[in-house]
Amino acid sequence: KYIYFQASNPGQFENDSDVLWQRGHVPDTMVYHGRVGINTDAPDEALVVCGNAKVMGRVMHPSDSRAKENIREVDTNEQLRRIAQIKLVEYDYKPEFASVMGINNT
Repeated sequence: KYIYFQASNPGQFENDSDVLWQRGHVPDTMVYHGRVGINTDAPDEALVVCGNAKVMGRVMHPSDSRAKENIREVDTNEQLRRIAQIKLVEYDYKPEFASVMGINNT
């Protein structure tokens, strides 16, 4: 299944000077080249929905097991050895940076 948005009159977008909306390759679909905001005029991702979203179907994500094959267990001892090699640090923000960014606990 695919999630797509359909305009009431898809052809109306093709005459705009800035062609951001285009007919999709799949029938009855639209493609927008840019960011889309629903209930926001400042989307900072490809799609930002401010409010509830209702999905009538499945939502696929790259980490979804339905998108993978050859799934197998790994040697946990080897993985813990590799994790132990990660360098961990602690730090404090510089006061002048923290005050500008509104950070109370530096």
